[in-house]
Order: sequence, then C-alpha cells, then structure tokens
Amino acid sequence: MKDLDTTDVAILKLLQNNSNITTKELSERIHLSPTPIYERVRKLEREGYIKKYAAILDASKLNRELIVFCNITLKQHTKELGKQFVKDILLIHEVTECYNISGDYDFLLKVLVKDMKHYQDFVLNRLGDIQAIGSAHSTFVMGEIKQTYAVPL
Repeated sequence: MKDLDTTDVAILKLLQNNSNITTKELSERIHLSPTPIYERVRKLEREGYIKKYAAILDASKLNRELIVFCNITLKQHTKELGKQFVKDILLIHEVTECYNISGDYDFLLKVLVKDMKHYQDFVLNRLGDIQAIGSAHSTFVMGEIKQTYAVPL
C-alpha cells in the first residue's frame, strides 16, 4: 500500500462497497473532479489493485442454501498428486473457494449446494472421483453471521 495515497484508498473503499458507483458519484464523495478520479481508477485497475468487478448473488434465492467447509487430506504429498487435485477441483462448480492450508489438512474447500442430499451426491460422485484425496472432513454451516468480500483498508 506504500504506492497508494489517501485518495486511492478512499476510491478503493467506495468501490468495494459498490462497484457500480459512477465516476461522477466518486468525484462528489471524494471532492475531486471526475477526470482525475477516472484516471486513478484506471491506474488502480492497470496495477492490479482492482482485480475485477462482480455481482454478489444471493445463494439462497438460487437454491444453494447449504454451505459446507470441507477439509481435504491428500493420499500422498507429491507434486503430481497436488497438481492433479488442483486441476480436478477447478472443474467442480459447487466448490466456490479452495485454499491450500497448513495444519492437519492440506486443503479447505467452501462448497455451496442445495441441501444435504445434494451434498451427499457431491461427496460420492464429485469428490469421490478425485484420486488424490485421502480423506475429507465436512463442517456444515448452521448460520451465516458475517460475510464480506472487502479487503480491510
């Protein structure tokens, strides 16, 4: 963040909250004319501070109400198995997030499915097809307390 000034940080905060905000609205909120605001946003995009713009969907309205965190242990810790696991996971649309982690498990998956029956099918027919998996441990979300995609600035 050493390359960012307070105006850049203010722009990022506003865009994180609402990526549909117009340049005119940004300029009014930050008290800078639209042209410099536009140039700063483009620079933040070019330099990779802004990766992309996206709509955040309501999973429950789309029949994906069950959130499951699935801890994965690989059969063996080889380069080939690790690469194959990652390749396989990237193809499974129910897996919305995947992290390589330290500790007792190798990976943490966030899975969105309709219900328990669909999760059972996911485990048996999707995860079950991945040869690299040694074990999977599931934790079911009972209630969502806080969800944000914002990076603390």
